[in-house]
Amino acid sequence: MRDNAWLRSRLDYIWGHYFSDVSKKNEVVALFGQKARTRLGSIKKNRLKEGISKITLTGFFKDEAIPEVIVDLTIAHELCHYAHGFSSPLPQLFSHPHQGRIVDRELIKRGLGDGLAYQKRWLKREWPKIVGKRVRRRRIIRKATPGNIWKLLISGLKDS
Repeated sequence: MRDNAWLRSRLDYIWGHYFSDVSKKNEVVALFGQKARTRLGSIKKNRLKEGISKITLTGFFKDEAIPEVIVDLTIAHELCHYAHGFSSPLPQLFSHPHQGRIVDRELIKRGLGDGLAYQKRWLKREWPKIVGKRVRRRRIIRKATPGNIWKLLISGLKDS
């Protein structure tokens, strides 16, 4: 099972091999978060400790069945945001973090195009097998009262 120390080593490797031209203006940490099905990673400024950018990856990536290149490309994706000035002290280069496929173009420019193509194919074919095709919402069970009986009936019809 992969842990946060392994994740930090992947971050260091990717930064050293593909982002060495990007100055590290603050501390950047990587860690696993909850098992998110739709958000593979995110980068945010740490609210509790100023001067830290925190990359969080889905907890599903702890499983060694997930190819390392998928994890690496997700880290690289977040480092593109850092390099573009999102959640980092660097100047913000674009008005939106995914404007005009800038992240994909940046990854290709940095020599990660083949990995990106593999990641897109793998996520389309294999990811649903790992996380399930449908995210099930928790159903809230309420006591039927005259005020909410119609809401309960209508929501029951929608779920059918």
